[in-house]
Order: sequence, then C-alpha cells, then structure tokens
Amino acid sequence: MAGDLEGGGDQSRLRVSDADRHRVAELLRQAAGEGRLDLEELEERLEAAYRAKTYGDLVPLTADLPLGSHFRQPPADQRAGVPLSALIRYDTSFAILGGVSRKGLWEIGASHTALAIMGGLVVDLREARFTSRETVVHAYAIWSGIDIYVNAHTRVLVDGFGIMGAFDQARDKVEPDLRLDSPVVRVNGFALMAGVTVQRRPMPGPRKGSILGR
Repeated sequence: MAGDLEGGGDQSRLRVSDADRHRVAELLRQAAGEGRLDLEELEERLEAAYRAKTYGDLVPLTADLPLGSHFRQPPADQRAGVPLSALIRYDTSFAILGGVSRKGLWEIGASHTALAIMGGLVVDLREARFTSRETVVHAYAIWSGIDIYVNAHTRVLVDGFGIMGAFDQARDKVEPDLRLDSPVVRVNGFALMAGVTVQRRPMPGPRKGSILGR
C-alpha cells in the first residue's frame, strides 16, 4: 500500500466522495464484527473516515485489514474500493412474520425478488453494486410493508399495483442526479393490504445512537 501512495502521490491527493467514505466505514464495521478491531479502534477510524478529504486520508484506515488492500485511489469507477468477488450477491430478500433489512455493500443482479408477509422489509440499493444496466425488483407485500431505497444517480420506474394498499414512489429526499450511465431500477409486483414504497434518498451517513455508528 505504501508503494501505491509513493508511486501515485498526486492521486492520493484527489478528493474523495461521500460514497468512498461510506465504503470505508462499511469495511471498518465489518472488520469490527469479525473481531479485527475493538470498539475504541472502530470509533476512532470511523471518525477519521468521515473527516477524510483525500484518498491518502482513507487508505491507511483499512491498510491493515484483509479487505483494506483492495481500497486504492483513485477508484476505477464509482463502485470501486471493494472487489466484485468480495461482495455477497443476493437474488432474494424475504421477511415473514418479522423484519429484514438488506443494506450496505452488496451485489444485485438483473433481477431481485422481495417478499414480505406480515413483516417489514427494507431493500436499500444506495450502496449496492449493480451487475446489470437495468435491474428488475419483483416486490410482493402481503399485510406488510416493503421500502426500497435508491440514491440520486439511479433511475427508477415503478410499475406495480396495490389491492387495498399502496404501490408507489414516495417524494424524493434528495434531488435526482441522473446521467447517461445511470443504472435503471424497475420495480413491479403487488401490495395486498400492504404497502410497497420506492424512495430516492441521500447516501447513508454515520448513524447516531451507537458506538458502531449503526
């Protein structure tokens, strides 16, 4: 890692994005969950990650972690920082008589099935890595609720229906920032005496109320 910085000093001074900070924070939380960092170390590194201005500030925070060597500057694309092989792919999300939250760094393919029966389900796509330009989410809610979150750069098409319920796109929490290469998320399915809501939100930030930032 030191060689990367020495060989690309100018690159290490490039400014990082909020998405870069969030990716490093997720790596740190994962490392703490595996016992590689204690709570004090985690708190210190999370604070440093969210204060980081350049890639040179971020790289040392994960350099001694197994996944840390994969965070290099500058990223090859907006989803760099964690190799594709390191992400877990989920093709389904189920919540039955309980609550499930799919969030953080994960991989989603061309289609994903979300099913909630008498439970609550959150499918957070803001930090997900898309392997296809267009992804179809099949959402089915029965006496329950499904919330689907996307970021400012994702194009959304909602094509479902509600039966004594709602299937719609909620008011954006962040202004859309669509580009020619923006991923497309198409949501279809139905809500039976339930609700399926798609909403555009800001990228996740540090979470208050816990030393883990969760």
